[in-house]
Amino acid sequence: MIRTTLLAALVVILSASVLPQHACADDTNPQMAVLITGASTGIGRKAAERLAAAGYFVYAGARKAADIEELNNIKNVMAVRLDVTKQDEIDAAFELIQREGRGLWGVVNNAGVNVVAPLIEADVSELEFLFDVNVYGVFRVTKTFAPLIIESKGRVVNISSISGFLSGDGYGMYSASKHAVEALTDSLRSEMSKFDVFVAAVEPGNFASEIGLTRCQRRLADTDAKPYVYFEERRQQLLASCRERLKAGIKNEGTPPDAVAATIERALFEENPKDRYLVVPEQVEAGWTIAQVIEELLSLNARHDHSFTRDELVEYIDTFWPFAAGEKSFDDEGAAAEMDAFFEVWATRQGNGAE
Repeated sequence: MIRTTLLAALVVILSASVLPQHACADDTNPQMAVLITGASTGIGRKAAERLAAAGYFVYAGARKAADIEELNNIKNVMAVRLDVTKQDEIDAAFELIQREGRGLWGVVNNAGVNVVAPLIEADVSELEFLFDVNVYGVFRVTKTFAPLIIESKGRVVNISSISGFLSGDGYGMYSASKHAVEALTDSLRSEMSKFDVFVAAVEPGNFASEIGLTRCQRRLADTDAKPYVYFEERRQQLLASCRERLKAGIKNEGTPPDAVAATIERALFEENPKDRYLVVPEQVEAGWTIAQVIEELLSLNARHDHSFTRDELVEYIDTFWPFAAGEKSFDDEGAAAEMDAFFEVWATRQGNGAE
């Protein structure tokens, strides 16, 4: 599909914001329900609190009894025992939500973990742990709850990361899991559009979250960990950093994720949703992400038999821009047909005499 090309992804990320049009409960509309995985802390907790305060009903997934009890004390929230690596708990959550009879408008796949290690030093079990939560968890939950989302013609929101575009030393495994979430989101969006279900990705930057502290707790608790062969100095630096971070606590982890919670609400309920929602606490993080996508695009395009010219790339950006900015919509059959016709000519280079 046009919207899933690399260039389309770039333009969607660059697109202007659109104010949300809410559909929360009032005297005429039934209360809409959303499931959020990983809702005990961080982004998931902020999103649950925000949606509940706005009048939506939130099924808040959590693993620990203390978190479940705390979440149940919030108005418009029902905590659900949910470990996304355990299919039996996912099935039990589905049965509970189905029995409750509210239906389900949205699923927010937020549960995630982080591991930092050089690829040639990491154990395969660390990669399996990451993918079991960050990728297979998204797959399991979405597959299980798909019947309810299809019935409501609702939405799926996958919490990705700027690491879905970026990577670097030590972040290969985590970034691979988030790159996978980006690919799953694109395919799922195409497949679910046949049922009038929309699927979006939210790409947060470096907001305060428990994910890094939890990673540090696991690292420091692993007293049997073997020294690295090639990156031992780096491992010792990470251990020292973890001790400092745990001592400082969540308040020192960065900007609270209120903006991410607001973006999740937009992705769930605004009338003209975007494929991707980049949300970062600082301009430089947007710069890192957008620059990476542009550089990948230009590298992919350069120096081969079918490279596009600079003018051709700019032409595509100019033509697609109104869709990314919310000025046009693919729901408009006329606008979609015009874009399809343009793409056919542009992609095959029929308009410039190229074969």
